[in-house]
Amino acid sequence: MLDRRALFLLPPALLLAAPALHAQSDDPRLAERSLGRPEAPVTAIEYFSLTCSHCGAFHRDTWPRVKRELVETGRVRMVFRDFPLDQISLRAHAVARSFPADRYEPFISALFAAQDRWAYARGVDHKAEIGKIAALAGMSADAFNAAWADDDLARAILEARQKGEAEHQVSATPTFIIGTQKLPGAIPFERFEAAVREATPR
Repeated sequence: MLDRRALFLLPPALLLAAPALHAQSDDPRLAERSLGRPEAPVTAIEYFSLTCSHCGAFHRDTWPRVKRELVETGRVRMVFRDFPLDQISLRAHAVARSFPADRYEPFISALFAAQDRWAYARGVDHKAEIGKIAALAGMSADAFNAAWADDDLARAILEARQKGEAEHQVSATPTFIIGTQKLPGAIPFERFEAAVREATPR
């Protein structure tokens, strides 16, 4: 589980400029990314960083079952909130948000599935490896390079992260907000489902 100390890996210029981006709110890339029926009785929010190994573990081991048994059955609407904690994850989040909304979740799932290859391998070219995954997902090289280099989008993502810190006191990834509960860490399906059950209106 990554914590706030990793924020120091982010470029100071981006961190300082982040609060000045309210004018970007009409950018469709910054619209909510979610999966599930809008009328689902429970909304679960996940704050995550794409380079966080615990986030990767949740998405590989638990998310498929959450998606199948809770989201696709209409019990939960899952809202994804970007919470990048280093420069590589920040750029990867920007690329993910540059996909159409319906391709966001499949792309982040693909990144998590290959996390060992692009995030942790010794001597890896992070950008090149993420670019390969983006290409397989249908993004052109020009679109990928533009998303990777888009500092305005990166700053807007950081602003959204700061809002998450203020709204839910998020300080580590992953963090799940389910009803009134804040659940940090790569929680197992049973704990996730129990929180959903508790938050479901009677």
